[in-house]
Amino acid sequence: MKIAVLGGDGFVGWPTSLHLSNLGHEVHIVDNLSRRWIDTELGVQSLTPMDSIQERCRIWRQETGREIRFHLLDLAKEYERVKQWLAEERPDVVIHFAEQRAAPYSMKTDRHKVYTVGNNVNATHNLLAALVETGIDAHLVHLGTMGVYGYSSVGAPIPEGYLDVEIATPAGPRGQQILYPTKPGSIYHMTKSLDQILFQFYAQNDGLRITDLHQGIVWGTHTDQTRRHPQLINRFDYDGDYGTVLNRFLIQAAIGYPLTVHGTGGQTRAFIHVQDSVRCIELALSDAPEAGERVKIFNQMTETHRVRDLAELVAKITGATVAYLPNPRKEADENDLLVKNDQFLALGLDPIRLQEGLLSEVVDVAKKFAHRIDRKRVPAVSAWTRDIARRVDHDPEGKRLKSVS
Repeated sequence: MKIAVLGGDGFVGWPTSLHLSNLGHEVHIVDNLSRRWIDTELGVQSLTPMDSIQERCRIWRQETGREIRFHLLDLAKEYERVKQWLAEERPDVVIHFAEQRAAPYSMKTDRHKVYTVGNNVNATHNLLAALVETGIDAHLVHLGTMGVYGYSSVGAPIPEGYLDVEIATPAGPRGQQILYPTKPGSIYHMTKSLDQILFQFYAQNDGLRITDLHQGIVWGTHTDQTRRHPQLINRFDYDGDYGTVLNRFLIQAAIGYPLTVHGTGGQTRAFIHVQDSVRCIELALSDAPEAGERVKIFNQMTETHRVRDLAELVAKITGATVAYLPNPRKEADENDLLVKNDQFLALGLDPIRLQEGLLSEVVDVAKKFAHRIDRKRVPAVSAWTRDIARRVDHDPEGKRLKSVS
């Protein structure tokens, strides 16, 4: 198949592009390279050294003989160019990663909120409108987030996208399935919630074939393909805005930094290894909906853990210390999270669970590139409200000079 990977230069987009190319598909990466510009804005860099996307694609062709083509396009701002590109290339599958993906970044300032909404929602809607206008019967696969469900304790497993409800009518109770109510916890999660509504409309109105993957927090570094050459290595974020919680713990342990748990650490989150993430996308391609079907929704996760339990696990393995800090997020101190993921298991996913060997692998990568870490960028300091910002801890290591007067 001809597959367009929108946002293919990113944390999940790059290993997905390699994985699908390795399977023999014709892969085209479409990206505006905004994630690299955000690194410049934040004054931070990927823990792992990354070559240009053009060089990465060249190395992949050198190592495998397979070509991945790169196209510089801004999905949110260049609608006519995107539409023209789709009309010329006519991909069989479009995988949509092209959104600003960090909740803390989306909450930094009003400017970051405006950017996240403008970029994410416009990118999604421009893509949907262009697919309709060009008449391409492409399977659209979107990488969403478990965060659309919110993190309240409901006492029952979260279904895969749709909820059975009973509605009182004059003729008596009537059963119906509705989209599971969203409860976004950040501007980023809100944009993913808005994506869901756009998908529902375009599937029912125009017959677009859409799969929405509600993904958990990704951890890990390598996939089978990124191991093939040092220059194929995936990006790895450690900073307080983009670093995912388990990866951040492992990096902190590697450099002798306290494992920063915010609040009670009772937040329960869903997780998935990066290798399973790319495998799930492959499985979703094999189970595409037909035209006229409703949006197919998968919960793309393999296990759930409390944040404090993860910190204690990493501390036990590495000998690191755990620091409990004020929480910069506006969220419940404790929550349970029960999630159904039956569809991927039925399609043959054999999940990678948290294993000491894989955790150690991340620590080894962090130690190898520890010289690239700016310790000042490690703390999570983007606060959800002004009141919360006043109590955020900017100095978990206690190294700041203190007044004695």
